[in-house]
This record gives sequence, structure tokens and C-alpha cells, in this order.
Amino acid sequence: MIETQVRSENKRRLIVAITGASGAIFGIKTLEYLKEQDVETHLVLSKAGERTLLEETNYSIKGVHALADRVYPSKDIGAAIASGSYQTMGMIIAPCSIKTMSEVATGITSSLVSRAADVILKERRRLVLMVRETPLHTGHLRTMTALSEMGAIIAPPMPAFYSKPESLDDLVFHNVGRVLDLFDINLPDLKRWKG
Repeated sequence: MIETQVRSENKRRLIVAITGASGAIFGIKTLEYLKEQDVETHLVLSKAGERTLLEETNYSIKGVHALADRVYPSKDIGAAIASGSYQTMGMIIAPCSIKTMSEVATGITSSLVSRAADVILKERRRLVLMVRETPLHTGHLRTMTALSEMGAIIAPPMPAFYSKPESLDDLVFHNVGRVLDLFDINLPDLKRWKG
């Protein structure tokens, strides 16, 4: 019994947030791929993220919740992931809306998504924002710079054509795979540049 408790405490944990920007599939696929990698996932789905998910995909909210090990309401600022003492590998916000990015950059913690991201930054853990917006104005770029200076990684989903994608799924897989690389999580089928 004690051995099992110790093992679960040492398990790799990753927070995944899905916000209201277009591209909910990036967060969904992140959860699916992490299920195969023995990583415990903690999901926060914003209200805007729920709407976008329903508009853009054939997944249900309940179906996406089932992909995660733990799910938290977006208003639950007392959740485990809202505390620095709860150990995780870090957090991926996929997709990350400009609103969420701006809240994180300014320390506004009005939701569990921005609070958990703030905790990740203060604990010097890895925070990756798959920002989904284009074109970007100077304010967006300055906000990204501020976040980068705080230690966050800005990783907008970008198509990699050297992998010769044949479908939208191929493009999503490659983008999520590259983000998971940042956490030393290797997706075996990821096509890499050979040079």
C-alpha cells in the first residue's frame, strides 16, 4: 500500500488547459497522446474553450473530460493545481487565447487556467502556450515577449511541411509532438527533420 502511494506521488503529471481560441483539437490530441505516455493529466477547460470545442470538433465535453485523469472546473481556484506545493512537470495551454495569454502575463488570476499558469511560472516549471491568433499587433508581441522573459515558452501551432503531411491530423500530431518534446515526452511516430 505504501509503495503504491509513493509511486503515484512520483508519477509524471502535466496540466493541460483548453481555452477559447480556435484549435481545441490541439488540447484534445495532447490529452489523447499523453494517455499513451504514462503521464497523469490534469485538465482545465474554460467556458469559452467548451464552446469552441463543441463548434470545431465532434467531441463532447464529457468525452474530453474522460481523456484526463483529473478534471477541474475553471472557477475552482482552490484546486490542487492552484498550489505550488502540488508537483507537476508543468502546463500546456492548447490552444491559448489572447485573453488567457494576457492574464498570465499580467498576473491576473481570475480563473483556474490563469492561476495554475501563474503557479507554474512562480515555481519555475515549464509553461507552454500554443497561442492561436493571427495577425498579431504590437501589444500581442510585447505580451509574448514579457511571458518569454518570465520563462514561458510561446509555441504557436505552425505547419511543418518537411514531414509531408497528408491530412489535418498529421499537422496536429506534429505540432503536439513538438510541444511534448519540450517536456522530454517523445511520440515515437513523430517525423523529424533529418537534414
